[in-house]
Amino acid sequence: MAGSAQENEEEITGINVTPLVDIVLVLLIIFMVTANFIVRETVEVDLPRAANGGETVQGLVNVVLDKEGKLFFDGAEVSEDELTRKVAEQVAKDKDTRAIISADQSLAYGRVMRLIDVVKGQGIAKFALNIEKDVAPTAPRG
Repeated sequence: MAGSAQENEEEITGINVTPLVDIVLVLLIIFMVTANFIVRETVEVDLPRAANGGETVQGLVNVVLDKEGKLFFDGAEVSEDELTRKVAEQVAKDKDTRAIISADQSLAYGRVMRLIDVVKGQGIAKFALNIEKDVAPTAPRG
């Protein structure tokens, strides 16, 4: 009888992977469908590169709003109308002009937003914001 028990048991010679493949395909389809519903909010920030860091950014302007509310364009003090004109001139020279907008952190949010509107209104789509304490204009470009 002992011999007959061994004859009735079948040896497992392989593993059926069909159910595993089915499950993996179903999961893959679920992940592919749900990946389209994931929304990632990003903010693009263009940071300037160091002078010895390789590629330099052409058409870069610096706009500064200090804590007294004075406007500076590339180190020279300007009025809001002059700023509008100078930014428009720069965009006319180079359509890919970028701006670095620096403002003192003690200023009202609305002042900075108005400055952004002036820069964007003249055609500069790419800009970087620099908000810090006691911001000061840099020396004019030579």
